[in-house]
Amino acid sequence: MPTSIRGPERTGRVGCPTAGAATAAHVSGTPPDIDATVEPAAVAVDLGSGFTRIWTAGRPTLSVPTISDSLTNPTRLVHRGRITDTAGYEQLLTRLLRRFHRPQPAGAVVVACRPVLATADDEDTARRLLTAVFAPSRLLFIDTVRAAAIGAGATPGVLLVADVGAQLTEVAVLTGGGVAAARRADVGVSDLIAPTEPDPIVHTIVDLVGDMRRDPHCRDLTGIVARRGLLLVGGAATRPELAARTAGALGMAVRPAARPRAAAVRGAGLAALAALRRAAMTAT
Repeated sequence: MPTSIRGPERTGRVGCPTAGAATAAHVSGTPPDIDATVEPAAVAVDLGSGFTRIWTAGRPTLSVPTISDSLTNPTRLVHRGRITDTAGYEQLLTRLLRRFHRPQPAGAVVVACRPVLATADDEDTARRLLTAVFAPSRLLFIDTVRAAAIGAGATPGVLLVADVGAQLTEVAVLTGGGVAAARRADVGVSDLIAPTEPDPIVHTIVDLVGDMRRDPHCRDLTGIVARRGLLLVGGAATRPELAARTAGALGMAVRPAARPRAAAVRGAGLAALAALRRAAMTAT
């Protein structure tokens, strides 16, 4: 049963499915090997509020701040997970792709990360942008929290993930590879007054997890994840004090992902490779 997605709000939520409901895909605990000798035809894009990252099979991951190329008035191109300047963003992506020594091949399978509460309009905007830049043969979207779990090498089973980026904090329960329940707040690292003081982020995570725990439809799931702990991803996961304080506030183990900033785009890249291989198997 598909999850229901509500419209944008400061704190959003995705409800829990019924027990045993089927989900769209499986979160693989062992990422497939990447053959760097094959001409890349799988691309992943993370359109973050703080940084934009592009992963392409066989090439280094590219990363730049998501800011317009203006010397007099540099502005953010994404605000709270929503693209606010499509033309400026197209210029940024085009300029970023020029860093590759070989041209990006047209017709690639592109998988793009999206916030868990992205609206249909948000997705349409991203679709038009990515189609104009990459001319893909297929364009797919994956929730950032799910992509980050894949990129972090999370083992199968029920998993609690907190993704803390520049302007968004998302907490989700994954089961069977899909998002079973999620909450989101328009708060991120860029909102901290003192960079060394993570308490506002800790409070946000605790509030979002608490909201799911109070939801009678989510109690069984949150009880399971409390025993397994929380996977912390996003730029804030590089701060050891955040994991320690969150663990103390939640009363459960908190594990920062390895290379947490790149976990989402790597997971989206692995999803793109999987989609490419499925297409090849179908063609044969």
